[in-house]
Amino acid sequence: MRRTSQWVTRSTSCTATFRTSCPRASGFPRGPLALRACRAIAAAMADQPTSGEYRTGHDPRTLRDALGCFATGVTVVTCVGPDGKPAGLTVNSFTSVSLDPPLLLVCLHKLALSSAALVGASHFAVNVLQTGQQPASITFSTRVEDRFGTMPWSCGEAGAPILKDSLGVFECRRHAVHDGGDHHILIGEVVKASFDAGLDPLLFFRGRYRRLHFD
Repeated sequence: MRRTSQWVTRSTSCTATFRTSCPRASGFPRGPLALRACRAIAAAMADQPTSGEYRTGHDPRTLRDALGCFATGVTVVTCVGPDGKPAGLTVNSFTSVSLDPPLLLVCLHKLALSSAALVGASHFAVNVLQTGQQPASITFSTRVEDRFGTMPWSCGEAGAPILKDSLGVFECRRHAVHDGGDHHILIGEVVKASFDAGLDPLLFFRGRYRRLHFD
């Protein structure tokens, strides 16, 4: 039986390998928007540069490719919008800020569909995805309006939507919002955190979904 815990209190050592994960996963959303998203992901996977150099004023795609060399996890940030409906967005720009007080941050593109709802919400949740939740990552990265209609979720203690079977969940109170160029920097104070140590993380590296397997 898998055990869940509140807060991480110890670290573990491991050896790991990256494996590429195909976007065509079980439960992948259907429809023209999802199809375009899948094609865009496939195109990005087929056209990855092997090296490059970026300087101020150069093509920003080169900077994006350089930033893609930093492997990240994948999250879906959720809240309840001003209309009372759940809102959410796929985000991989996520990091801890402070343990005392317990703060974290996520960066949200200003033009993203749910960005305004998230920066305006008093509470939000960061759902850290596991390997079986790649369809959720793809769904919440498109402009599909009914993003919550294809997956199970529930309301957390802070009121924000929680995606079922997530690797980890951070329920937050909005602490501050800062300008970050074409992104909002949303800082949250963690009011509850939980995780399932029996699951493996969904990763993103050089434009592809990856899986990290522990020995």
